[in-house]
Amino acid sequence: MAAERERGSLSKTEEEWKAVLSPEQFRIIRQKGTESRGTGEYNKFFDDGVYNCAGCGTPLYKSATKFDSGCGWPAFFEGLPGAITRSPDPDGRRTEITCTACGGHLGHVFKGEGFSTPTDERHCVNSVSVKFLPEK
Repeated sequence: MAAERERGSLSKTEEEWKAVLSPEQFRIIRQKGTESRGTGEYNKFFDDGVYNCAGCGTPLYKSATKFDSGCGWPAFFEGLPGAITRSPDPDGRRTEITCTACGGHLGHVFKGEGFSTPTDERHCVNSVSVKFLPEK
């Protein structure tokens, strides 16, 4: 039903998303949840490759932009051009980041924390929101 479809959802209803995502992926990617600190598969993972959206497969981050922030979630200093959409959280304190292609929740972006990265940004991403593909 068209009323159930959201902008950036690749024409899937929430029921269709439930059919293709695990319950934990659905909770985080579609319902804007957060995985527990320090539990994500990619938190301390630094192999060479690309991190794609776990919902739709769109490439989001190169491994060269990943860094150890010590925050308990994977951290990147920038996404691939046009792959990430930023939106203010309703609380006005944070900026949500989503996959531009499917609208899936990735996490939040923070600025000015003092990390020595080229952008002075930290994309704090839920591991369950991304899928790593090794460099060939």
